[in-house]
Amino acid sequence: MPDADDLTHRAAAEMPTGEDAAAAVKPAAHQLIDAVGQVIVGRRDTITLVVVALLCEGHVALEDIPGMGKTLLAKAVARCLDGSFKRIQFTPDLLPSDVTGINVYDQRDGAFKFRPGPVIANIVLADEINRATPRTQACLLEAMEERQVTVDDTTHTLPRPFLVMATQNPAEQEGTFPLPEAQLDRFLVTLGHGYPTEEEEEEIILRFERTNPLDGLSPVMTGETLLRLRELCRYVRVEETIRRYLVRVVRATREHPAIRLGASPRAAQRLYTACQALAAIRGRGYVIPDDVKDLAVPVMAHRIIPGAEAGLKGITRPDLVRAAVDTVAVPVN
Repeated sequence: MPDADDLTHRAAAEMPTGEDAAAAVKPAAHQLIDAVGQVIVGRRDTITLVVVALLCEGHVALEDIPGMGKTLLAKAVARCLDGSFKRIQFTPDLLPSDVTGINVYDQRDGAFKFRPGPVIANIVLADEINRATPRTQACLLEAMEERQVTVDDTTHTLPRPFLVMATQNPAEQEGTFPLPEAQLDRFLVTLGHGYPTEEEEEEIILRFERTNPLDGLSPVMTGETLLRLRELCRYVRVEETIRRYLVRVVRATREHPAIRLGASPRAAQRLYTACQALAAIRGRGYVIPDDVKDLAVPVMAHRIIPGAEAGLKGITRPDLVRAAVDTVAVPVN
């Protein structure tokens, strides 16, 4: 079975096929999923979507009530990747310079030197991101979209791979600042754990009874390997019928009467690349309608704005996306 290195070298002489990409991506991705699963009980679908984001160079928003393992998931992913990790605790008094870095005057050299902020890392955990002021939240926009930060007219390129995993508690609104739509659009997927089953909750207690399994994690993938796997995912085939189906699914969110603002063309692009990555993880060199359906909610729910009537009736964003997807006929071949 070829790995990412073999296929990258082969690409110089011949174009890899979708099957080649899947053969390299699937074992590496499942090794990463299994490693994170040593810490996170259940939730394999959630872990898989985080790996999809890694393979798409996308960012992840984790929304759930306290105590559901959001921060633990982010730390476990960081431990399994051989790269730098920084954690930023967002608070109302956090300044943009506390995130991006600052130029400090060095008296010995008589010049200003850049002191990097915690955002300059491979994986950045933005804990409780909605507790920071809009000004501080906005300093992440350039970093998340352009992979760079600008301090005093000087631009600093961020390391690759670069992933922001942001957590927030949607149930608590006091002392928080909701993320603007422009920032939500920077996240590839929005995920929520939800309560575990009775069996999973018992396993959580037993797994953490004596030691923290996070302490025993070691890297299973390097940054270079992850970047090569990303390139291979682009060779996963998307037939014309599937591509048209994907576009119609995105456009259905703009035509649904209960949605005031539908998903943007950027959402279609992100959904397309996410489907390629998910297909490769599942061991296929081609995308099928189920890939589109499975990713429609996590990729698009945070990118739409419900109408007033939907809010009054308690209809959630995921419900609206599912309703929009159901209006589109699935291609049969």
